Amino acid sequence: MTMLASPQSEGCLKPWAARPHGPATILTMRSTLFALALPSLLLGACATYAPRDLPAGASQEEIRRQLGDPTGRYTLPDGGARLEFARGPFGKHTYMVDLDAQGRVAGWRQVLTEAEFAQVQPGLAREELLRRLGRPAERWRGGRQGGEVWSWRYDTPLICQWFQVSVDDAGRVTSAGYAPDPLCDVRDMPE
Repeated sequence: MTMLASPQSEGCLKPWAARPHGPATILTMRSTLFALALPSLLLGACATYAPRDLPAGASQEEIRRQLGDPTGRYTLPDGGARLEFARGPFGKHTYMVDLDAQGRVAGWRQVLTEAEFAQVQPGLAREELLRRLGRPAERWRGGRQGGEVWSWRYDTPLICQWFQVSVDDAGRVTSAGYAPDPLCDVRDMPE
């Protein structure tokens, strides 16, 4: 016989059959079971987080099956396209899938890395910045020289930081660098 604690038993264990379980208790149990099962059901119906087994030549339909709808689409100089799959705003990964001129996969990569950030230089156009890194996690007006500051979170093993880029009103990068992620400050504060 299964024994469960009950508030009426003042800490003692009572058999399940001896516990009060009217319609409200059964409804609560069903709601709890549904709440526990819902994430599994949703995850099973969703696309995957990162590309898996996405070979060169795969169709756009296969990309959508694996990753869902893209969060951005950019034209490439060779007539192809780049599909963005941002896993943000709190996610630390953005996957770019490059398509050839026929709309087939030419390759893919995760772009929120320090190697990619090192390529961002003053004078870079806003459109090229988006094509390289995808949409930022946050954007706000009022950088040091006017314009906007764009920020991307990314995986970094030791320091909680993000990559920030100042974009002027003409749509050009004026500066780029690293700063502490304010979310880390919130988590580190004493209660």
